[in-house]
Order: sequence, then C-alpha cells, then structure tokens
Amino acid sequence: MELVEQETDSLRSLEERIHQAVQLVNKLRQEKDAAVQHAVQLASEVEALRAERKQVRSRIEKLLGQVDQLSGS
Repeated sequence: MELVEQETDSLRSLEERIHQAVQLVNKLRQEKDAAVQHAVQLASEVEALRAERKQVRSRIEKLLGQVDQLSGS
C-alpha cells in the first residue's frame, strides 16, 4: 500500500506543478499583451510629438524669416 500512496503523492505533486506552470504561462501572456499595448500607445505618442515638433520648427522658421526681413529693411 505504501508504494501506491507514494505514486499517488508523486502524481498529485506533478499535477500541482503543471497547474502552477499553466497559471504562470497565462499570467505571463497577459503581461506580454499589456506590454505590447503600452508599446503601441507609446509609439503613437512619439509620432504625435514628432508631428508637433515639426509644426513648431516650421512656425519658428517662418518667424525667423520675418525677423530677417525686418533686419534687412
């Protein structure tokens, strides 16, 4: 009987470890999905900031051109 109990305990232990591994994999997948979504949001913000910087640069260049015209007159 003792051998049967040991085998049952070993099987139970294996089942528990597999269950924990499955839970860990699911948690890691969720974390990965959240990280990917965050990266997409950050990429979108970067693009918006680049567009804004380009617009500001254009406005500054226009203003500098107007100042040059005042200096040349």
